[in-house]
Amino acid sequence: MRAVPLARYGAPDVLQVAPADVPEPGPGQVLIATEAVSVGFAQTQMRRDCFPAPMWNPTLPVVLGGDVVGTVDAVGPQVEHIKAGDRVGAFLMQGAYAEYALADAATLVPVPDGLDAAAATVLPGAGPIAVGTLATGRLRAGETVLVHAAAGGIGHLAVQLAKLAGAGRVIATASSPAKLDFARSLGADAVVDYTRPGWSEEVAAAAGGRGVDLILDSIGGDVLLTGIGLLAPGGRLVFYGSAGGGTEVPKVPLLELIGLKYVTGFSLSAWQRLHPRQYSDGLAELTAHLMSGRLTAAVHARLPLDEAAKGHEIIESRAHQGRVVLLPQSV
Repeated sequence: MRAVPLARYGAPDVLQVAPADVPEPGPGQVLIATEAVSVGFAQTQMRRDCFPAPMWNPTLPVVLGGDVVGTVDAVGPQVEHIKAGDRVGAFLMQGAYAEYALADAATLVPVPDGLDAAAATVLPGAGPIAVGTLATGRLRAGETVLVHAAAGGIGHLAVQLAKLAGAGRVIATASSPAKLDFARSLGADAVVDYTRPGWSEEVAAAAGGRGVDLILDSIGGDVLLTGIGLLAPGGRLVFYGSAGGGTEVPKVPLLELIGLKYVTGFSLSAWQRLHPRQYSDGLAELTAHLMSGRLTAAVHARLPLDEAAKGHEIIESRAHQGRVVLLPQSV
């Protein structure tokens, strides 16, 4: 098979396709013939050796991970209720940039036939993260929601899901006019360029001067600190990423929290473990929204496996609107 091993850290051009052995599924594993795999900001951090989470400590060479969609090609021992030919998705920390990928059977999500493979890459990770951050933030009908990085692979889903959940007003931030237009086309009621000075005043005005009830923050750093000041009394900020490059929570003036403001972190694995029923119900609803067309999983670029470097360049240019996806089986 063909794969894209990361043999050394560096610029996108370190990602070059190479021949590799097809892996054998072990106990509890399945082998997936990969139709599509997402390229995300986290993988660009891994390629540069600056991913902030401790679970990433590989021995090179390693094949980067992502959201994989494909068909089960073989099953290992002790795998029940899954068979060859099943269409599935999985989030992998490594081993995704390849024509075949191993996944733990217990982590698989079902992918309906007829759902575009590139769009379906939202089912293992990006979509549940959008659902989970809204659930963790306890969104209630009529509330005002601020979604940062609203044109990205997760943010563009969160904008739509917040509207579907009954948010009264969704404010979307992005970093260019084209991205702001994209967020508006998905249902955002107001859009703000968070790279401009005074962006927080624009958000406050869009919220009607009463503050924001829920903020979904994948940027961190100064953006997170400013967001706390934008929260209404009883407001919640859910932090789930560090696209801004910071790895520490900035110092928060205690007076900012007196109005019953809440700040919490989110990870998909923790949400699945602590709230398994909420996760499974959310995944089912997410899939139904995709199949009905109520939710759009936008795909900015579909690339063959040997253009993995180009996928990373698109992500790092911050020009993408929606998902960037590799199609390993394409020639």
